[in-house]
Amino acid sequence: MSAFLKSKCSSVGRGMMGSLGNNLYGGATSSIETVARTSRSDAVCQQIRTFIQMRTNLKVVDNSEAKQVMCIQSHRGKKGARLRDMIIGSVKEAQPRGKVKKEDVVYGVVVRAAMKKGRKDGIEVQFDDNAIVIMNNKGELIGTRVFGPVPHELRKKKHLKILALAEHIV
Repeated sequence: MSAFLKSKCSSVGRGMMGSLGNNLYGGATSSIETVARTSRSDAVCQQIRTFIQMRTNLKVVDNSEAKQVMCIQSHRGKKGARLRDMIIGSVKEAQPRGKVKKEDVVYGVVVRAAMKKGRKDGIEVQFDDNAIVIMNNKGELIGTRVFGPVPHELRKKKHLKILALAEHIV
């Protein structure tokens, strides 16, 4: 690691020194810009994972015939919802003759979140997408099947019915 940093710094130093001999200002600024561009491109490549907040689109992973839901409000607080939190959402895409219609307001439990969630044993759980299971206002599931992996942290919030219907528990 130190060799990589050393070789990287020495090549930048040589580039700056070589261009300083020809043009005092132009060469130095161009090499500094090159260094800044590489650091900016590294920052752009890393995607920042945040809370599920208002206007976040979520995938629906049960058979309630809804495909996509937009978060209206999270029950967690100002920051937003995380794994196993309840949200209120508006259905954006749905199948035509389903149990849930387009533009219905529904409750849901976040079963997959792109933000990391640490466990006590040191493992961090992170999924590729944000997904929910739709419920009614009484807390009963609308669908009868849950697709994809579901974390076992749902057991702490008493969502045992979701765990019982899930294909795979992570």
